[in-house]
Amino acid sequence: MNTLTTTTRALAGLKQGFIARFKAFVGSPAFPCVGAKSAMNRGRMAFGLYDSLADEDDAAALCEQLAEFSRQFPEPGVDPVSFVAMFREPVANEDEFHSRLWTHLQAMHDLDPANHAWDPAVSSDVEDPRFSFSIASRAFFVVGLHPRSSRLARRAPFPCLVFNFHDQFEAMRDDGRYDRLQAAIRARDVALQGAINPVLARFGQASEAHQYSGRAQADPGGVAFAARRA
Repeated sequence: MNTLTTTTRALAGLKQGFIARFKAFVGSPAFPCVGAKSAMNRGRMAFGLYDSLADEDDAAALCEQLAEFSRQFPEPGVDPVSFVAMFREPVANEDEFHSRLWTHLQAMHDLDPANHAWDPAVSSDVEDPRFSFSIASRAFFVVGLHPRSSRLARRAPFPCLVFNFHDQFEAMRDDGRYDRLQAAIRARDVALQGAINPVLARFGQASEAHQYSGRAQADPGGVAFAARRA
């Protein structure tokens, strides 16, 4: 067995270990997001493992894998599907995670305009109520998770960015499932922590960008992101 094969197998084993830990986190009876549970149980959850959140090389790799994931689900329907980007390097606290999350998304976006336009269904203005992050001309709602989160529902065993298709949320809303799913998740979050995260808002009423990192602050602010096109 050559060195390359040994290294490849070691990395594959490492990734499987991270996936197992993430699935155990989502599979916990107390975990409130029933959409994530559904995606995992139906085999509609894809994974990528990277070294460091805010690393430019990892941002480039995630761009490529997220574009391929998008091609696999041109019409995802109403059954939840997600891409989970997992990061090996830890973060110190919520503020560091918030900063590194947006540095990472900015690095991804800086690469994207060379080949892709922003998804025309959403705004590229981070303060616009119609904002959603776009990669490969596809809008995503991003959920940040990490061990230092003050929100128990987001306290994953390592830093993660979970990418969910914006157009799937719209399909679920048209189908009548979105409101029921949201109500179930919020009820379970209240049961877990006593109250929902104060920064949560319905899409169209406030920019979803303030929800990405999960910081439990009434006035989160500090979203450092600039789109290269309107």
